[in-house]
Amino acid sequence: MRILIIGGGSIGKRHARNINTIGEHELGIVEVHAQRATALREEFKCQVFENIPDAVSTFSPEIMFICSPSIFHLEHMKIATLAGCHFFVEKPVAHTTEGVTEIIDHARTKKLITMVGSNWKFYPLFKIMKELIDQKTIGRILSVRCQFGQYLPDWHPWEDYRLGYSAQKKLGGGVLLDSHEFDYLTWFMGPVKKIVTFADKISNLEIDVEDVAETLITFQSGAIGEIHLDYVQRFYQRTYEFFGETGTITWDVNEKKVVVKKIDTTVKEYELEPGYEVNTMYVEQLTHFLDAVKNKTTPITSLETGQKIISLIQAAKISATESRVITM
Repeated sequence: MRILIIGGGSIGKRHARNINTIGEHELGIVEVHAQRATALREEFKCQVFENIPDAVSTFSPEIMFICSPSIFHLEHMKIATLAGCHFFVEKPVAHTTEGVTEIIDHARTKKLITMVGSNWKFYPLFKIMKELIDQKTIGRILSVRCQFGQYLPDWHPWEDYRLGYSAQKKLGGGVLLDSHEFDYLTWFMGPVKKIVTFADKISNLEIDVEDVAETLITFQSGAIGEIHLDYVQRFYQRTYEFFGETGTITWDVNEKKVVVKKIDTTVKEYELEPGYEVNTMYVEQLTHFLDAVKNKTTPITSLETGQKIISLIQAAKISATESRVITM
């Protein structure tokens, strides 16, 4: 198939490398920055277009990977839908819910396969946690806590963090929109009932978006959860903790293992296989989506799911601005 990647930044290049690695597909890239476009042509030996209309008319893609800043996702999903392209859109699905329902309806009418990026769902230890929770290994989950934190300038040290989309409101930045955690926590725990958030720009980073956010959630199951997000931690942290009736499940990205502790004094550890490469989950995500296109099946994170996550994030933003609890 002919696959067009919109946006040749870090994640766009990762997808391009993985598409080339699995082979069997013709690759094209849209990149508006001339210097970056030249580098992409040299690295991938493929057609690189300076705008989307030229790419669509010349390359005639069958699949699009939307890897542009989130503020442009809605526009680019519309283009993909009008062109009759199956598409994969990086998270978040958009910076707002407005217009997403229309995209979903048009994609469904044209029988297009769509997916929102959610690479950690393909990470071995996340799959283990999901299975343990679904099997009620520690009984009913009563409370859950997760965090993601990393100093923003360390994300892409080869470029000026102030120019990245995460740092700029006009590009759909901010730690709330930038986070996977709303998606993953609801994947583990189910629908949300109420949400309240405190968020602000706290640090001296040269950005115009929130860099610390604390969210409390009540789930429809009755469980209460907490999501901590920040751009300010000098040492990368990503952790999940599930507290159940008969035990606890914990995961720490730096420890590379899931630990299950039960009240009968048993402790079981699930360790990440030695030498596991992080890119593996991106490859598995890619092949999952391409298989869904081939077999006309529903991917693990649908556009409808992505819309629900944006609704949650919008509610969190409203809560932080208006200092109130939002009922979903």
